[in-house]
Amino acid sequence: MIETWIEGIANIIIALFLLSGSFFLLSSSIGTVRFPDVYTRLHATTKGATLGIAGLLIGAFIFMYVKHDIISGKLLLAIVFTMLTSPVAGHLISRAAHRSGIKPITKHQPDEYEKAIQKQKEHQK
Repeated sequence: MIETWIEGIANIIIALFLLSGSFFLLSSSIGTVRFPDVYTRLHATTKGATLGIAGLLIGAFIFMYVKHDIISGKLLLAIVFTMLTSPVAGHLISRAAHRSGIKPITKHQPDEYEKAIQKQKEHQK
């Protein structure tokens, strides 16, 4: 009786992780198509993909542990490396885009990064 409750709860948790991961990947795809400039598209892509892939991999890890009693080190490594590398890569790509001259679409806010670059150049002189 208790094992059926635990399996039922585990199935619900697995389904929640898989559904949330799928939702984040879908919203990331929609954001990539719909947002106006490079920076907002990059934000949608990196955040959504990071959370989406992590959700799917956590769901797969829990499934493997609960159903087959396997602790997958490959899934754990994939989760860790995805969570570490995707945001860093997004940040570096956005810095490279800004330094190459692509300006963000700012309606009511000044470009703070441009001010920081100018201040850094003044200190170097």
